[in-house]
Amino acid sequence: MQDETTQYRHLLALGLSLKMFSSFLLPALYFSVNVVILVLLAVAFLIIVQRNLLNLNDFLRSENPDAVPGMILPFESEFSPELRPDLVRTGEKIPVVITAAEERLGAVVAAMNSVYQNSKANIVFSIVTMNDTVDHLKVWMTKTQLNNVKHKIIIFEPQLLNGKITKNPQKLDSVKPLTFARFYLPEFIPDAEKAIYLDDDIIVQGDIQELFDTSLKSGHAAAFSDDCDSASAKGIVRGAGNQNNYIGFLDFKKEAIKKLGMRANTCSFNPGVIVANLTEWKRQNITNQLEHWMELNAQEDLYSKTLAESITTPPLLIVFYKHHSSIDPMWHVRHLGATGAGNRYSPQFVKAAKLLHWNGHYKPWSRTSSFTEVWDKWYIQDPMRKFHPVRKHAGDK
Repeated sequence: MQDETTQYRHLLALGLSLKMFSSFLLPALYFSVNVVILVLLAVAFLIIVQRNLLNLNDFLRSENPDAVPGMILPFESEFSPELRPDLVRTGEKIPVVITAAEERLGAVVAAMNSVYQNSKANIVFSIVTMNDTVDHLKVWMTKTQLNNVKHKIIIFEPQLLNGKITKNPQKLDSVKPLTFARFYLPEFIPDAEKAIYLDDDIIVQGDIQELFDTSLKSGHAAAFSDDCDSASAKGIVRGAGNQNNYIGFLDFKKEAIKKLGMRANTCSFNPGVIVANLTEWKRQNITNQLEHWMELNAQEDLYSKTLAESITTPPLLIVFYKHHSSIDPMWHVRHLGATGAGNRYSPQFVKAAKLLHWNGHYKPWSRTSSFTEVWDKWYIQDPMRKFHPVRKHAGDK
């Protein structure tokens, strides 16, 4: 009996022990399971972070091939124009045609840089130049921050002008073949329906997309800036040549001009900036019409004796007489290169202008121009050190 009682007590004690053990063991097990789950989650999180960092590293190395392998570059909150990575430029292409003469190559670079940096549009430059300039141009485009700019280089063939320009040796110095490149726009970009032509002595301060979106009237192949528009009229220098009307460019005493029935006091336009409907240009054979008037002038000397500035303007004035659309005046603020004209603009007005044009004899890469500081902002130094802007020094007159 005593043995049974003892056994019963032992079993009771064992039961109490098991009960106490379970009361401590189960919470401990639950705690351990939770810890394991948390550890697994932490490991998974670290694996994901590691993979993302590796992917980021690969991306940065692809954007910066000179980076040390495995190095992750720090992010920058703001990039200067020299360091800013190229924007993602998608959507409709905006063809921009510009000419590049060797002696004015710095001007072309500054113009393109201003266009490119002030827009997120998908800009593609067609740079028309001569054979002897190609190598220099390529170095400037590849060894500077312009290396991301989409462009193609087109060689202009001077033979196109045979029989179409004057043979007068006194006037040959003023004939630069590339100034006639704008007559052949569809040949440079045959697949484009619309394009912009820019002179090299310009700086663009607005988004070129806005200029490209200029609306052309039905049947019009081009849009220009009229010389009588309100903005540029402030800078026009009246006098010899009457630069704001047709008589300043054409000899209205010549029979061929009389037959056209044009009014001599019609406001002229400036072809330094053109928005062209190339489909309409080709349909109307604009290039052939321009060549016709070039040839006729070479034979009959149709241009004004006090020709106002541009020898390429007269054929355009004839072909587009009262048959062209207009560009917003703020997209072609000009005469900054004319004697005293540029100084008529206030700094506030120049800052507000979308496009500045130093047409005239005084260019922003010389020491006599107005608002050279605006042009300097966009100029990129020549890696070959051939082109040097001239700046006025203290004591110069």
